[in-house]
Amino acid sequence: MADNVTSLFRTGAHSPSMAALARESGEAGPLDFCIPCNPYFPTPAMFDELTHRLRDIITYYPSSADTITSELCNLLQLPPQCVAMGNGSTELITWIDHLLVRESLAIPVPTFGRWTDQPLETGKRVDMFPLQESAGFALDPAQYIQFIRSRGTRAAVICNPNNPDGGFLPRQTIMAFCDALADLDLIVIDESFLEFADAESEPSVVEDAVLRPNVIVLRSLGKNFGLHGVRFGYMVANPSLAGRVRSMLPKWNLNSFAETVVFMLRDHGPEYLESLHMVRRDRLDMARQLSALPGLTIYPSQGNFLFVRLPVGAEGTVVRDRLLTEHRVLVRECGNKIGSSSRFLRLVVRPQADVQRLVAGLESVLYGTRRGAAVPALGTGTSYSSGTAAVDRLVGSTNGQGYPGLTAAANGMAGQPQPQPLTAAANGMMGQPQPQQPLVAAANGIPGQPQPLTAAQTRGTTGMPSGLTAVAAQGQPQAYPQQQPQAMPQPVPQPVPQQATGWPNTPPNGAGWPAAAVDRVG
Repeated sequence: MADNVTSLFRTGAHSPSMAALARESGEAGPLDFCIPCNPYFPTPAMFDELTHRLRDIITYYPSSADTITSELCNLLQLPPQCVAMGNGSTELITWIDHLLVRESLAIPVPTFGRWTDQPLETGKRVDMFPLQESAGFALDPAQYIQFIRSRGTRAAVICNPNNPDGGFLPRQTIMAFCDALADLDLIVIDESFLEFADAESEPSVVEDAVLRPNVIVLRSLGKNFGLHGVRFGYMVANPSLAGRVRSMLPKWNLNSFAETVVFMLRDHGPEYLESLHMVRRDRLDMARQLSALPGLTIYPSQGNFLFVRLPVGAEGTVVRDRLLTEHRVLVRECGNKIGSSSRFLRLVVRPQADVQRLVAGLESVLYGTRRGAAVPALGTGTSYSSGTAAVDRLVGSTNGQGYPGLTAAANGMAGQPQPQPLTAAANGMMGQPQPQQPLVAAANGIPGQPQPLTAAQTRGTTGMPSGLTAVAAQGQPQAYPQQQPQAMPQPVPQPVPQQATGWPNTPPNGAGWPAAAVDRVG
C-alpha cells in the first residue's frame, strides 16, 4: 500500500490531489503541508452555512461570470472593466499566454510551474532567469532587466511573493521594474500569495497596473480563502487587456461554489483579516521551530509557506515518502521545479500543533536512530546528488547548491554575467535592501553556512498593514524589518487623483470590509 501511495508522486509535475491519496491509501487524507491554503478560513460557521446550502449550490446553475465579477469588484473597489475572473489563476495564465504572449517570455526560476510549462506547451521561448541560492534566492531586479534586454524577451513575469521560496520585492521596486520595461508587450505581476505578506503596508501594484498599457496583475482567491477546490482567481489590467481576456472566457466559467463564497465575503471581512494575522504569526513560529533541527536551512518568506533545504546527504523524495507513509504528513518536494533540486522542500504554514507533528516526523526521518536515518552523521562531508531534479540534469554536479555553477554555455547566455546577491553597488539601486540570510540551525556542522537570524531580525518591526482590523493588528510582529528602498532611475508615475481613477478610498455604505483593506482582498 505504501508503494502505491508514493508512486502517485511519480506520475506528473505536481503533487497528487488529496482525493487521489485518500483513494489509494483507503484512509483519510494526511496532515497537509503541501497545498498552500489558508488553514483559518473559511471559519467553521462559514463551512456550516455552505453545508446547509450544499443542495442548492450543486443543483442549480451559477449566475453569469459578469454577475459574480461585479460583486467581487464591489468588494475590492475595482472597476469591472479592468477585471477578468477565472476558474483558478491557471485558466487566466492559459489565456494570457494564448492571447498576449507572442514569441518569448522571461521568468525567474524556481517558480510556479505553469509560468514555465504553459508557454513551452504553445511553442514559445521561455527565458529562465536563475535565482541564486547563494543570495537566498532573492531576485535582483536590475540583473533581471539586463537578462531580459540581452535575450530580447517580449514578455516578463515576476511572482511576488515567489513560489516556492517566498521572496518579496517592495511595491516601489516592482513599479520601477515595470517602468524600465514599458516597451515590452507584456509584464505580469503574479500576486497570488501577496495577502500573506507583511513586509510593507500596501504592497499590491493593482492600482498602478490599470494605468499602464502592458501590465497585468494576477491574484488568487482560493489560496487566500483556503478554498483551492473552488477554483477561482482574477486578473486586473487596463480595460483593453482585461477585455481581451474576458471576451475569451465562457459565460459560466465560474461555478456555484465560487459565486456563493464571493457573495458571503461582505459579511466576513474581519474574520478573513484575522486569519491572515494568524498565518503571519504561525510563519514566524514555524520558522523558529524548524531552524532548531540540525542541518536544516529555512529561507525568509513572505508567503504562507517556507522554503527549506535539507541537510547534506538527504534526498527529498525519500524524506517526502517516509513522512507520508510513516507519519501521515504530506510535504512538497521540489525536485521537479526547474531551478531547484530534490534537496528542497516547500512547507505550508500551519498551526503550532500541526508543526510539532511535522518537526517530530522530520526528526525521526532525518536523524532517528542512525541506522535507517535519511541523513548520515553531520559533518562527514557526504556528497549530494539527485536523479530527479531538473536543475541537476542541466547543471550536472553542483552538490545541491543550485545554479551558481551554471555556465553561460549551459543556459544559452554566452558572455552574460551571472546574477549576484543584491548589493547597492551591483544593481545601481542605492539603498536597496540586502537579501535576508536563511535561518540555519546553529548545530548544523556545515562550515561556511550563514548564521541564524538574530531575535531582532526575526521579529522585525511591529507595524501591520493599515487595513487590518484593530483586533488583528494588535501586537503583530513583521517577518522582516520595514524596507525603504530607493527606486531604479526610471520615473515612477505619481498616483492619479481619486476623481480621475474612480478608485474610492472607503468602502460602499454597508460594506463589511475595513476601509484600507478592500483593495488587497484575494
